[in-house]
Amino acid sequence: MSYVGPDFEPPRPPRRPLRGPLTVAVAALVPGALVGWLVWQAVGDSGGDGSAAQASSSPASSSGRSASPGASDDGKEQPDAGTGQTGGSEEPGKSPPASAPAASGPLKGKVVVIDPGHNPGNFQHTSDINRKVNIGTNWKECDTTGTSTNGGYTEAKFTLDVSRRLRTLLEEQGATVKFTQDGDRAWGPCVDERARIGNKAGADAVVSVHADGSAAGNRGFHVILPGSVHEGDADTRPIVTPSRELGERIAGNFLRATGSAPSNYVGDRTGLDVREDLGGLNLSTVPKVFIECGNMRDSKDAAQLTSGAWRQKAAQGISEGIVSFLRG
Repeated sequence: MSYVGPDFEPPRPPRRPLRGPLTVAVAALVPGALVGWLVWQAVGDSGGDGSAAQASSSPASSSGRSASPGASDDGKEQPDAGTGQTGGSEEPGKSPPASAPAASGPLKGKVVVIDPGHNPGNFQHTSDINRKVNIGTNWKECDTTGTSTNGGYTEAKFTLDVSRRLRTLLEEQGATVKFTQDGDRAWGPCVDERARIGNKAGADAVVSVHADGSAAGNRGFHVILPGSVHEGDADTRPIVTPSRELGERIAGNFLRATGSAPSNYVGDRTGLDVREDLGGLNLSTVPKVFIECGNMRDSKDAAQLTSGAWRQKAAQGISEGIVSFLRG
């Protein structure tokens, strides 16, 4: 192909003595040009922006725009699952990266197991959670779906959120915190497995986080303590006293942190209730309590339970109770 431009000059007749060297030069240049063209085509087809000039003048641009945390394909921020927060900020209670140095504090060397009640996936696995397991005194369902507010906010989402916030607070105090589940399994675990997780960890304290599903008008929190059970695989006698101390300290600090009153329908307004029919307590060999943070079916309690600010206070109250118990 010929080219005519401002720098074009008509070709002069070639001189014979140079024909040999020119032929060699052209023969050498053609393969090189062909290779260069093939490389240019490969770069242009490999997912860059298709501009060879841009790729050569701005190497950083050839990789495209880097995605920011929490951004979708259209660049909009997306909420973190189950937290209501946008990407780019940590979930409430999210553990620090594995590379982060271990925290030091008054609970260093202590192990706390947090048991977020139920599981968001239980609704899709009713046959699995309905099978019976032995809790020592009798047989009960592996797990349940839990309750929800009238607006559809589920207990399982509530318990995970409070538990994650609680984990952060306890880790800041130097504790090693383990979960029975962290939304990382399809359903469950069953109540007997939840107990075994705390036992195997040799936990210094275990707290199972819940919210109740009672009638409207029933309000307030209560902490469930293990009764004295000695039947089958259940023997709570060694943990009854320390569990009561743990429960009393959590109840007092929860009341102070949240301003929520003790239950007006369970525990004679003491905020404490003793039960012998819960597998998670019956099968525990370490100090353990349940806390029902409020009644999801009461509109006033539900307004608190669905508030992120209130859930932070709830986590603070539970944390302070655990710290008080473990420090003696």
